[in-house]
Amino acid sequence: MIANAVLPSVIRRDLLRLALLAGVVAVLLVLAIQQPGYTDAYYYFNAAQRLATGHGLTDSALWTYIAAPPGSGLPIPSHLYWMPLASLVQSASMALLGPTFRAAQIPMALCYVGLVLFAYGIGLRLGGTRRAAWLAALLTLFSGFYMGYWTTTDTFSLYGLVGAGALACIALARECGNLRWYAAAGALCALAHLTRADGVLLLAVLLMIALWPRPQSQPQVRSQPHSRSQFRGAGVALVAYLLVMSPWFIRNVNAVGTALPVGGFQTAYMRAYDEIANYPPGVSFSDFVNWGAGNILRSRWDALAGELGTLWTWIAVEGMIVVLPLALVAAWKRRRDAFLAPFALYAVGLHIAMTFVFALPGPRGGLFHSAAALLPFWMALGAVGLDDVVTWAAKRRRWPRKQALNVFSVALVVIAAGLSGVLLLASMARNNGGTFYREISARLPANAVVMVNDPPAFAYLTGRSAVVLPNAGPDIIPELMRRYGVTHIIVDWNRTTPMDPLYSPSYASPIIRLIQTDRDTKDRPIYIYEVQK
Repeated sequence: MIANAVLPSVIRRDLLRLALLAGVVAVLLVLAIQQPGYTDAYYYFNAAQRLATGHGLTDSALWTYIAAPPGSGLPIPSHLYWMPLASLVQSASMALLGPTFRAAQIPMALCYVGLVLFAYGIGLRLGGTRRAAWLAALLTLFSGFYMGYWTTTDTFSLYGLVGAGALACIALARECGNLRWYAAAGALCALAHLTRADGVLLLAVLLMIALWPRPQSQPQVRSQPHSRSQFRGAGVALVAYLLVMSPWFIRNVNAVGTALPVGGFQTAYMRAYDEIANYPPGVSFSDFVNWGAGNILRSRWDALAGELGTLWTWIAVEGMIVVLPLALVAAWKRRRDAFLAPFALYAVGLHIAMTFVFALPGPRGGLFHSAAALLPFWMALGAVGLDDVVTWAAKRRRWPRKQALNVFSVALVVIAAGLSGVLLLASMARNNGGTFYREISARLPANAVVMVNDPPAFAYLTGRSAVVLPNAGPDIIPELMRRYGVTHIIVDWNRTTPMDPLYSPSYASPIIRLIQTDRDTKDRPIYIYEVQK
């Protein structure tokens, strides 16, 4: 069944109503989140605010030493690890409305509304009915674990929209062979890559789909040689990708001498997540190999089946537990539908990459972020899967099919909304938490540069420059003092292991001296040191 069964005027009316509903929910989500709340969101906001206030694409808070330029001092060029698009769109909103968190939330909220409307279209394409389209949209609207993140200053809603749009354009390009769809797909893959580094996986999916052998019976390829048609589409897509990416490549060459910083791939070799704060920066492949096959395999098993691992993310986050079985039924029934091929290829590739390649960053949020592009497809498959299951059961139980579909659809939305409400409240409590950094900062000199566990949070809350507490011992402090002008060190419970000696009031050193002891919001000790010049 296809969407042609629904009149265009009805679709337009549905989209208008859905946009209004999603807009109301988006406003409530904006109001629920009072501040960025965690490192990623603080980082993107800080960079956007600096850009909007005339400081260019620069960082005054350094959260990882990976890819940091060899020079000294702060600020440094921004987005040398994470990609820039989230900060760029937020800065545009700030330029119009002021450099505030609320202004930065607006484009993220609009992307969330767009993602809901996109889910309606995917539900209509796969199910061919308004019920399937509405159910897909409402399940995306009430999206479980994602509810507390859509309207903060992270990449979730932006990557969800451009990533899902790229997958849909790849599918449409494959179906009709129109070069315009290939160009659109290439451009959206570039926007996805500009949003997240692992968005480049979408480009790989695009090229694979474009060059995949077609049945010779397809009318699009009868008039010219088979390979020429395929390579032309792939070429157009690649040119569109490069055109969109080229300004960023040029900026990086001017800033750090390479089109794309290469340090990020080193995270595939990490043996512990603290190694992202290594100083000197980087993780060596030889150390990874010397770690031993047992440790390597255990880390991959943990990434697959451990807490927050791939299986948990797939079942609970992407599939909201109750939606996933229905989605799998629908996906199996439609396994020959070429429209779903890009989605399936990206889903498999993403989960493999975040489990077996980037086994430490994946469970720490990499998969959660990137799976946002899959969400509207999973929800649409869940909607049509419900139709498949109820139709099968109705034949055997003599249920009134239409009535059963309505009942189960409402039940599914109620479950999703209830789960989303609970998880949103938990997210609000976490992201709108304590601001003890402000209290500590008020007692420091005006020109202090602080070494701290979470520099983006410290910079947001205090306006001060900061660098991350390194995954190295206290003997590295003089070098960081010379390189970045560090004057003070804040050591709390969340620290790298080599810095454990500083988490004690009895620590003594000619390099630093303890000047204050404080407590965080959970009454855990905080030690504040002054660096001796």
